Amino acid sequence: MARDASRCQWLTRKEALTTFVENVAGHQGSEHIKPLHWYVACRLVIEGGFRPDEVRPRPPFEVKKDGKRWILDYSELAGGSDERTVFGGLKTKSVDVVVTKDGIGPVLAISMKGTLNAFRNLTNRMEEAAGDCTNLHIAYPALVYGFLHVLRANREGEGIAPNDVAFTKDGHVSDGILRYHDVMARLAGRNDIRDAVTKYEAVAICLVEARSNAIGTLVAGFPPAGSELSFATFFDKLYGQYDTRFVYAAPGLKTVTRRLEWAPDSPAVIDARIAEYRPRIS
Repeated sequence: MARDASRCQWLTRKEALTTFVENVAGHQGSEHIKPLHWYVACRLVIEGGFRPDEVRPRPPFEVKKDGKRWILDYSELAGGSDERTVFGGLKTKSVDVVVTKDGIGPVLAISMKGTLNAFRNLTNRMEEAAGDCTNLHIAYPALVYGFLHVLRANREGEGIAPNDVAFTKDGHVSDGILRYHDVMARLAGRNDIRDAVTKYEAVAICLVEARSNAIGTLVAGFPPAGSELSFATFFDKLYGQYDTRFVYAAPGLKTVTRRLEWAPDSPAVIDARIAEYRPRIS
């Protein structure tokens, strides 16, 4: 049976980011960024411990309970293609990846952007990002909301237009990207539901290698060490805020909100594709 290319697939980060930087479909559409949505959705199950049917787009996994053990298994046909539309304080919004708990509503969401060129115009995205965050947090103050932005690591001297350069010839990150980093750092780090609704719980910016010898990998050294926008800490910040708000603060609901731990012998956990993930195992 042929694979349905519109359904969420289990991909590694490198596979997802390679599709992004190659941009076979052309940057006008969304096909080059869709695999990143799938990667993140799968990661929220494997690493985050959320049930597949709570995540949209639905990842291609099935869960069953064996005594006190939770078994995670891969099921290609279980993958879905739908996005979740979230009711905002100002307008509804289709969000790239959303976790929804029955009886509670959306509890964790991640919006993603991909930029292949025109880096000098990145600061124009600030208002859009702040507006999206404010819209959802007005309606759901407890929502744990993340923003992930991937950028193609174009290098000066490789036939790249000046406005599309991410790295100068001497190896420095372009001024446009540096300014954008500083702006987005001001929108990150919302740690309490009483904090400003204009801030995200976590933000990450990634430069993605486009050179053939390392295509689809993250460029080391940016964001700089200690940055609020590091991809390495992005998901841990989201999980930490989720547990604080929906598990520890509401122990009476922990049977619904507690993140699952997978049995270490689960078929999905011992699958070769698990290599780029950090499975949440018991």
